[in-house]
Amino acid sequence: MRKLFFAHAAVLAVTLTAPAIAADVAMKSEVPYAAPRFSWTSCYVGGSLGGGIARKDMTDPVQLVQDSFIFPGATTGVTTASTSPTGAVIGGQIGCDYEFASSMVVGIEGSALGSTMKGSTSVGLPLGNPDIGIMQANTDFLASVTGRIGYAFDNVLVYAKGGAALAGDKYNVSGTFTGLPYDFQGLDNRHGWIVGGGVDWAFARHWSVNVEYDYYSFGHGGILMADSINGFAGVVDVKQTVQVVKVGLNFHIWGAGW
Repeated sequence: MRKLFFAHAAVLAVTLTAPAIAADVAMKSEVPYAAPRFSWTSCYVGGSLGGGIARKDMTDPVQLVQDSFIFPGATTGVTTASTSPTGAVIGGQIGCDYEFASSMVVGIEGSALGSTMKGSTSVGLPLGNPDIGIMQANTDFLASVTGRIGYAFDNVLVYAKGGAALAGDKYNVSGTFTGLPYDFQGLDNRHGWIVGGGVDWAFARHWSVNVEYDYYSFGHGGILMADSINGFAGVVDVKQTVQVVKVGLNFHIWGAGW
């Protein structure tokens, strides 16, 4: 009789506690999973592709040619020839970012771009027959070291950047003067500054794609132009700016989930 009593008691206890256990399990299973927030704290390396347009103002190619053939001081007045080289840019970047708890992001980046930007314009030579010369400008590469600051909306980063820049350019003034050919050439590696900004989207665990606009300024600078045909040489002044729009793809390391 006593054994039967305890058996019924055990069945009753299981019956009463089973719904509570089931409810507890159900409540635990209903808690939604929260994916960890993306972090921009990482270093990255990647490539970029885009296009650019420059502005090159050369002063004074007319004096360079005419005074070389006639005599110094033969040219009166000042002439500035302007051209706007356009072309593609392709290169790479490497950098590191740190995201604060406030979602502010700061970082540093180094970038190097090869360029096909090229442009030319004609200039009149009134002391010739009269004659016309061709001034051509090429931008061969652009490099920069910049700091950047932005705000992260989870896996989307809006940022601005600025820092130091370097441009490699080639200039050419060629044609004929009173029937005699000439070909002045000059190379210029010039320091300047860059400002820009863009949007970066982390579309996968370690990958992000960004669209960026950059403005480069290199100010005025003297360039030695040498004519290999006649042995002439002279200095012209060139002022230049460059604008670039590019798309970049970056691989992030030491970031979230690495």
